[in-house]
Amino acid sequence: MRAARLIRLVLLLQNRRAMTAAELAAELEVSRRTVVRDVAALSEAGVPVYADRGRAGGYRLIGGYRTRLTGLGRDEAEALFLSGVPTALRDLGLADAASAAELKVLAALDPHLGDARRGVAQRFHLDAPGWWQEPTAPGLLPRLADALWDDRRVTVRYRRRDATVARTLEPYGLVLKAGVWYLAARAAAPDAAPDAEPGGERAGKRAGEEAFRVYRVDRLVSVVAREERFGREEDFDLPAFWTRRAAAFARSLLREEVVVRLTETGARRLRSVHSDRAAADEALAAGERAERGGRNVVTVRLPVESLDVAFGELFALGPEVEVLAPDVLRERFAEAARRTAALYTDVRRADL
Repeated sequence: MRAARLIRLVLLLQNRRAMTAAELAAELEVSRRTVVRDVAALSEAGVPVYADRGRAGGYRLIGGYRTRLTGLGRDEAEALFLSGVPTALRDLGLADAASAAELKVLAALDPHLGDARRGVAQRFHLDAPGWWQEPTAPGLLPRLADALWDDRRVTVRYRRRDATVARTLEPYGLVLKAGVWYLAARAAAPDAAPDAEPGGERAGKRAGEEAFRVYRVDRLVSVVAREERFGREEDFDLPAFWTRRAAAFARSLLREEVVVRLTETGARRLRSVHSDRAAADEALAAGERAERGGRNVVTVRLPVESLDVAFGELFALGPEVEVLAPDVLRERFAEAARRTAALYTDVRRADL
């Protein structure tokens, strides 16, 4: 894993004073390109790694630098202990490593910061899985994560709607969303043809992202790490990519449109019943406001996933919403209203 590899790199330089990129690559069992990236990451983090140019050059630490954590402040220490998601660490097979790392950090902290771990644990807990589902990690996840750390291509077989398909992928990142693991990857030639499998849709429209797709890890049937490594695009930003990808996917689900008239109460409650709050906000902002029957109302064009979903969501608003279009949905609401009213015509409830 990269975190452990970075620590090993620093310790190697501490113990041997200077090493070439080739020597470090051999010790760490990675490519020279990976060593260069790791050294750059250490430099950005404040570790004084210096590169000597020339045939006899190499990497060394400036001024007898030694790894120490005593410079951490309380807020930094608390942020460190908060950074791990227990479920994700367990799924990736890193729970033991994370526990050992915490113990090492605690041992290196100033005594007055020793309560930072317990203080955070008693105030914040990150529970990634969604409600009403048993959290289960895909069995192939650790193997996939190992290949991702080492920038190795993988040959995978995954389930599509009607078949199992083989692909060679360049794994760029893993994302845990509502208890489900997703892989962001680029298809390696000659497997660069678009996938039609659910979860493997095109990732976005920004330049350079057309080749990236998202796959659900629990749909993978097999993962085989290949010997060859790939060169990562240095400007690939996984959090930004996922934000754009998730937003595009959510909007792609809104395939229908309905026209509704909402009371002020209905407008306030719309965000709580609609599956896409941002879409609800945009619809309300663009709505036509008027006064009707002594009440303020707003007429909006609302994107929805389907008419069935729209019925279930909007029916929760009761008399605070009137469906104007399409006619088939308006009639469905009218029929539901008639049946509901029939249940309450006899207020004596003769069956009690």
